Amino acid sequence: MADKTIKELMEEMRAKAGAKEYHGHSYMDLQRFADDTRHMIIFDVLSNDSPVGWKGERTRLYLTQAGYEKALDNQDKGHIKIISHAKVSRGNLFYDQKDVVR
Repeated sequence: MADKTIKELMEEMRAKAGAKEYHGHSYMDLQRFADDTRHMIIFDVLSNDSPVGWKGERTRLYLTQAGYEKALDNQDKGHIKIISHAKVSRGNLFYDQKDVVR
């Protein structure tokens, strides 16, 4: 049996973690590893007035602190509902809760 590539190993780890693909950034998107990325959110788009996504979509984004604050503002306005949040440090995800959407 041939050795697995790093990509194959990462995909196995991603699947074991329960990560799914959504609209927006992919699970291993390069934005996840950007120096200024501090947050990852998965959210449902609730309105046609949402600045990101289309009503009914589930979306994942990696965000800076300012981007996360805008997302919270859009949630307060009823445009989105954040269903999962993780802090991001050097590409590592630190989820707020164990049982969350991934």
